[in-house]
Amino acid sequence: MYVQLKLVLDTDAAAAWRALRSPAVMRELYAPFISVDTGAETMWGNTAREAPLSFAGLVPLGRQLIDLDYDETSHRGVKILRDTGAPTSGPLSALRGWNHRMAVSPAPGEPGRTLLRDRLSFHGPAAAAYWYPLWAIWQWRGSRLRDMAPSWAFDPELQSD
Repeated sequence: MYVQLKLVLDTDAAAAWRALRSPAVMRELYAPFISVDTGAETMWGNTAREAPLSFAGLVPLGRQLIDLDYDETSHRGVKILRDTGAPTSGPLSALRGWNHRMAVSPAPGEPGRTLLRDRLSFHGPAAAAYWYPLWAIWQWRGSRLRDMAPSWAFDPELQSD
């Protein structure tokens, strides 16, 4: 099973790529409902680490293995982040085959904007039960990504006087 998004974001592809690799952006993306303890890193490389999850920072939701790999060369003009980690405890740990893939590229015909494809594939004994809740979270995630993207600009536009 899978949930996915295909969005055009109001930021350039380089800024979107930096944002996807930022633990701070991940924390902000899920806040205030889900808190993710990503540690003190400012930028993720190819890494594997466990992160505790909680509801609003108060109710433990389990742990998530974040296992990142980056592909910047397989597809011309496309950068891909892949997380093959998985929930290791808590309610989502009944899911298997966790494969979260995010691809960014310049939006065709829209200079300065980014095409983001965001897909989470999963299976396991509880996959059917979790599909709708994950789909709903993915819609909310898409809304948050659209809202946050304009703030990712590396070089803010200067106002002329």
